[in-house]
Amino acid sequence: MSYILQIETATTSCSVALAHNRQVLAFKEINARNIHAEVITVYIDELIAKCNITYANLDAVAVSCGPGSYTGLRIGVSTAKGLCFALDKPLIAVETLAAMAMGAVAGNPIGDDVLLCPMIDARRMEVYTAIFNKAQQEIKPTAAEIIDENSFAGLLAQHNILFFGDGADKCREALGNNPHAHFLPDFVNSAVHLTNIATDKFEKKEFVDVAYFEPYYLKDFIAGKKAGS
Repeated sequence: MSYILQIETATTSCSVALAHNRQVLAFKEINARNIHAEVITVYIDELIAKCNITYANLDAVAVSCGPGSYTGLRIGVSTAKGLCFALDKPLIAVETLAAMAMGAVAGNPIGDDVLLCPMIDARRMEVYTAIFNKAQQEIKPTAAEIIDENSFAGLLAQHNILFFGDGADKCREALGNNPHAHFLPDFVNSAVHLTNIATDKFEKKEFVDVAYFEPYYLKDFIAGKKAGS
């Protein structure tokens, strides 16, 4: 029996969900840039009230920990850590790409032989990505990849690969001519996707240290230049 508050802010999606025994009771989300800090605590308050529980009823907080947007990850992880400190609850870190793969499988009919390639937009033709099979086993580890027509050539020669996420859209031109490359349109990151992984980690007591945990940025933050500089 567990109530887990789940937070996803690694991309333009700001999403929160409340899960109880692997069932999502409610969720609230918006897909828009630069809005996470403004809405995340409001969404959590509304979710708690909607489900007719109190913060004290929570058993853990799970957060999508990256890779992804530097600012988005900071906001999500800071919010999750603040709640855990205040409530004395454990913190669960869920890798963003693994949660995306779980979401793709849950929401779509996918053949057993199809590989899953979640992609998060990084910069220009670069994406954060990994490859999983349908059983959620990692085939290719998380990396920052610059995509061209030769990307994933070895795997695409032997497998159908489903590409999805906000990084996949800009890769369609480079990879779309390969008959084994398939694209899942309109995929949006959601806190709902964290549910099974977060619950598994809760049951195994795989928690992270609230004081020292940091998001998985994958690359150092590079601030944009100011206008006129």
